[in-house]
Amino acid sequence: MSKVEITILKDGPYLVQGEITLKDGSGSAFSNLKDSTALCRCGHSKNKPFCDGAHKTAGFKSEVKAV
Repeated sequence: MSKVEITILKDGPYLVQGEITLKDGSGSAFSNLKDSTALCRCGHSKNKPFCDGAHKTAGFKSEVKAV
């Protein structure tokens, strides 16, 4: 199994790096995933669950720090 890393970007998406399988609620897999996938965290993307940069114009603010 390859290593997968998820980074929570300041005021932005979850950045998933590594080989993953992403499935919807019915278990169907999304295709054409790359080695790096940005997942929406703000809820404003028109391409959910993927980030389309909408967080920038929506004014989304969130900075998560590890404790």
